[in-house]
Amino acid sequence: MEEKAGKEVKQLLGTTVENKQVIFKGYIEGIPKETDMELKIGKTMNLEKVPKGSNGSLVKNLYLSCDPYMRGRMRDFTGSYLPPFTPGEVIEGFGVSKVLDSDNPDFKPGDIISGFTGWEEYSLIYKTEQLRKIQADDMPLSYHVGLLGFTAYAGFYEVCAPKRGDYVFVSAASGAVGQLVGQLAKLHGCYVVGSAGTKQKVDILKDRLGFDGAFNYKEETDLDKALKRHFPEGIDIYFDNVGGSMLDAALLNMRIHGRIAICGMVSQQSLSNPQGIHNLFMLITKRVKMQGFLQSDYLHLFPQFLEDVTSLYKQGKITYLEDMNEGLESGPSAFVGLFSGQNIGKQVIRVAHH
Repeated sequence: MEEKAGKEVKQLLGTTVENKQVIFKGYIEGIPKETDMELKIGKTMNLEKVPKGSNGSLVKNLYLSCDPYMRGRMRDFTGSYLPPFTPGEVIEGFGVSKVLDSDNPDFKPGDIISGFTGWEEYSLIYKTEQLRKIQADDMPLSYHVGLLGFTAYAGFYEVCAPKRGDYVFVSAASGAVGQLVGQLAKLHGCYVVGSAGTKQKVDILKDRLGFDGAFNYKEETDLDKALKRHFPEGIDIYFDNVGGSMLDAALLNMRIHGRIAICGMVSQQSLSNPQGIHNLFMLITKRVKMQGFLQSDYLHLFPQFLEDVTSLYKQGKITYLEDMNEGLESGPSAFVGLFSGQNIGKQVIRVAHH
């Protein structure tokens, strides 16, 4: 396999290719539309050797990750943890790529790496500090943008500080992060309920992912009552991926010394005036800890995480749901679909076969 990869790299270097790209057209308000992005075909790129002293890497992109946080980069707002996209430039996101040439001593031609790359077929990456070499194992490469995305692991174990027997609620539970949080919680000896937006997803949570319970939030007229039905004794841990009215309802149902991990706000991402939270007083009465986090805060745990989750997957103790779209041209529709819940599991785009 390595010999084949090396041969392909040698054949590509020095050639001129048509580099298909997804371009960000301009800052937006509201829910993203496919027309906010443009597929650019016909731009040529010379696959020359990387300049000496640049520390850069030339890569062929294999898989790209579709994530709700990218919506935040589509507005001209500098207060986020990542800068906004630049209108007229290639969209950036997390991906898995094959190295064609590199001036970075950590990477050599033929290596498979993960990290931030462009939504294009070939990228020249100079910000190589966040790139990581993927070691050969039995995991599908695409899992390195999802199952091995680290957010669920860091958030659950570090922010939620779980104890055996805890009552755990996960919103957007069939998504990329939620599906793994729920399964880790079950393996930890917790009682786990998830919410999702379709009957199909609810069935998957209970039948395939092993959740103790699940409900379709779109069918509930009163989220507070829904949570009381599933958690008559209250919630110890709420892993929040959606914010808004679900967070408000969860606050009413927290137990004393409960923990809330704020991982995402998908219900608020596209609102010009995000919803207010009314029940924050419960943080005082129930002595609840609510904390936002980024997985990058916990990178020192990454080696342990990689070992743990790879082992659990290989033992069949973790099921992983992946929603794969074929071709770079499917990127805009796959991304937009995140905001109407079209995906089941982690949304991935396959740019090229490896």
